[in-house]
Amino acid sequence: MHAMVARSIGMPLVFEQRADPLPGRGEVRIRVEACGVCRTDLHLIDGELPQARLPVVPGHEIVGIVDMAGEGAVTPAVGERVGVSWLGRSCGHCDYCHNGFENLCDAPQFTGCTRDGGYASHVIADAAFCLPLPATVWPDATAAAPLLCAGLIGWRALVAAGDGVRIGLYGFGAAAHILIQVACWQGRQVYAFTRPGDLATQAFARTLGAVWAGDSTSQPPQALDAAIIFAAVGALVPLALAAVRKGGRVVCGGIHMSDIPSFPYRLLWEERQLVSVANLTRADGHAFLHIAARAGVATRVQRYPLTEANAALADLRHGRLQGAAVLRVP
Repeated sequence: MHAMVARSIGMPLVFEQRADPLPGRGEVRIRVEACGVCRTDLHLIDGELPQARLPVVPGHEIVGIVDMAGEGAVTPAVGERVGVSWLGRSCGHCDYCHNGFENLCDAPQFTGCTRDGGYASHVIADAAFCLPLPATVWPDATAAAPLLCAGLIGWRALVAAGDGVRIGLYGFGAAAHILIQVACWQGRQVYAFTRPGDLATQAFARTLGAVWAGDSTSQPPQALDAAIIFAAVGALVPLALAAVRKGGRVVCGGIHMSDIPSFPYRLLWEERQLVSVANLTRADGHAFLHIAARAGVATRVQRYPLTEANAALADLRHGRLQGAAVLRVP
């Protein structure tokens, strides 16, 4: 097999050839077709995820075909196409796992962070944490890859935001360009907030159904019922609180964010809420993929060969993408 490996903090990924991995009990080996490039991968490379182990193969938006099963792994079967997301395994016995919150497991494993991920030709995954991605529903593996994190964490954030009609999305990248399609299908009104001066992304948001698009420093024309922050910028929190109505909610959807500056209590008062979402559950995965298929979600992707992973990460870092970057594995 071959892989792009994160060996040192702040350094480019390194191409490596390795012996083909073998699945253990309850595991499957997947021949990777495509793997999305996520902002979380940048946080890992920049040393902002203390749980990460190095060296590690990044990548947790994996689509591929099961080509070998370990002992006890009955489903998915060899030959099936599956998706692998961020939560690679949970312990199954802590209080969180017992109470339906495996995303908060005390002893989790994270794909592409604490176990090798999908920037590779092959990956080993826990069979129980694979999600079905049949080619009859998702014929293009590259287009399906961003659903496995950008889509999933966006969905969990939207559920956390509640049932409000007017939803603000701060940071219009991979997650937001998927989520807006679901929100509009549900009959909501989406307000898109981008980096100041990013007129191209604002226009992109409008083509996907945004009723308004503007700078993140601007206030929307109407008070929002809820806002979701995907950008890793803590300064957006008080801006989003100022944009939501009384009783509104602000959801922080990222795994890492710069420090939130102090802000006056009046922005939180009147029963506004500030919450975060962390990781995701398998139930989130099944629910979102069902909704995404019904809503006809179509991702916009920029494709890169596996060996160009560093270029894809650089384009993501510098905001040169509309939609998502995906590594295509031959």
